[in-house]
Amino acid sequence: MKSILLIGLGCYGRHVARKLHAMHHEIMAVDKNEELVNEVLPYTNSALIADSTDGHFLESLGVRNFDACIVAIGDDFQSSLETTLRLRELGAKYIVARASSSIHEKFLLRNGADEVVYPEKQLALWTAIRCGSDYLLDYFELSKNYAIYEIAMPEIWAGHTVGNLDIRRIHHVNVLGIKHEGSLDVEITPKTLLQAEDSILLLGAQEAVKKLIDDGER
Repeated sequence: MKSILLIGLGCYGRHVARKLHAMHHEIMAVDKNEELVNEVLPYTNSALIADSTDGHFLESLGVRNFDACIVAIGDDFQSSLETTLRLRELGAKYIVARASSSIHEKFLLRNGADEVVYPEKQLALWTAIRCGSDYLLDYFELSKNYAIYEIAMPEIWAGHTVGNLDIRRIHHVNVLGIKHEGSLDVEITPKTLLQAEDSILLLGAQEAVKKLIDDGER
């Protein structure tokens, strides 16, 4: 369990609050809007109505004591940037800031953010990749070149074992798990049997997985 300072309770911030609550983390939430603060009260340990650009207010929170600070402000970049900078100056351990453009992303990284999330860009990428293939069910980018993909089982793989197909050597990807009727099996061995109705999680270079999917769709 971690202690999280969450600043900004728009749609994105509220979703973050709910997810952190479901994961049993301690959350202090902050926003200028009283209505938004009241809305997240059931999902936080405490929620405050305040202006996060107020240096004295931020200092009173003891930001050094939080494991992470999330700046989820999306509609006021000046406030987001100023809040991020003040958190850094006050000694925050780890700062994650939300960006709404590539320019914002660069400025936030240069002014105190340890990590930047760009929801619109990431969702657009996921949507384009998902809709571009009937095989691709889900996608999680790990780096510029590598990702985890969930794909529908290629027809020519069904009825064979992982070892028999020699997937790693031939396709240069690693099998991380098999989803069967909603359950995920990560105990994968060369004897694991692949079934047509299952989906499979693969880790590999984007080019390798794309080629595998393209070959399967021909």
